[in-house]
Amino acid sequence: MAAIELTPGPNMGWLAALSAQRGRRAGMLAVCGIALGLTAQLMAAATGLSALLGQMPVLYEMLRWSGVAFMVFLAYEAWQDTGETSPLNRNNADGFWRGLVANLLNPKALVFYVVVVGQFANAQVGPVWLQITALGVIHVAIATFIHTLIVLLGARLGTTLETYRTAPVTRGVFAIMMLAIAAWIAVSTGNTCN
Repeated sequence: MAAIELTPGPNMGWLAALSAQRGRRAGMLAVCGIALGLTAQLMAAATGLSALLGQMPVLYEMLRWSGVAFMVFLAYEAWQDTGETSPLNRNNADGFWRGLVANLLNPKALVFYVVVVGQFANAQVGPVWLQITALGVIHVAIATFIHTLIVLLGARLGTTLETYRTAPVTRGVFAIMMLAIAAWIAVSTGNTCN
């Protein structure tokens, strides 16, 4: 069984290692857990969380800056993920349940739905919950597609994919992406979901 973490959340490296070591079926079960966890977060955001935060700007700002800090943390973890003993490889867990629990507990999707989507939500376009749902469904679909692709590649290419994934250039690019997201959230307008 692959060494994996319960926090900060699902990562492509874990799926690649899981599918390489335990086969395509194990990887696809993990993808199902990931998709279910993301869907649960989407439903929570669309059915009241956005409205709550829209009436509580201080709480919204706290979540926004927590998102900045969390993205910086992810950038550090991405750079440290050499495929050996690293912050991204801590615990052993079953694929499906690990994917589900990690998504339910990690704040990445919450930041996406409430903060990132909140920057674009406009009450004049239609109900905010419907806008969050629409963009959230797109997010779940894209995430599921990418994770499925990683599983298929991991099951087929195995250690070759792991070598490329943990290369300094790949880790550096991912870390820079996380820092860019952190900067974007930090300098965004801070509009709440009204």
